[in-house]
Amino acid sequence: MAFQELGNLLDEGLTLPIKGKPYRIPPPDAATGLRVQAIFQAAAVAADGGDVDREVLADAAERDLYADVLGSAYDELTADGVGWPMVKHAAATAMVWIVQSEEAAERYWNSGGNPSRLAPNRQQRRSSSDAANVTQSRGSTSTTNPRPARRRGAKGSGARRA
Repeated sequence: MAFQELGNLLDEGLTLPIKGKPYRIPPPDAATGLRVQAIFQAAAVAADGGDVDREVLADAAERDLYADVLGSAYDELTADGVGWPMVKHAAATAMVWIVQSEEAAERYWNSGGNPSRLAPNRQQRRSSSDAANVTQSRGSTSTTNPRPARRRGAKGSGARRA
């Protein structure tokens, strides 16, 4: 078995449709990827009420993080006159992609950045739960018998009673 070229295995980059045009966001360099990871970690710590590493947040504020995250797509977006809210959403989506996955980024993108749209509402959760229960009870066709319960006072030696 031989290792395949990694560039052929990974679909690097993310394409986001904005105002009818696809914008290709290239993969971040290692330094940008690590910085985004550190920022998300600091945000998670802060959300849990922990002490935030101020240096991490200051580093993010010092540099133009959105431009770094969007790469060449940032110049294209600004040249096309795309408004700040859309650029900001594209950058936030790219950060989710960098830290989590393309699937998570797609969910974030499609939510419009609104956290309440990310989690299903109560009715959807209830419907999903009901559907799962029906599927589970219909699909339970196990023919194996459970182990018989041990009698009270039985020893674990496995000896039979005569």
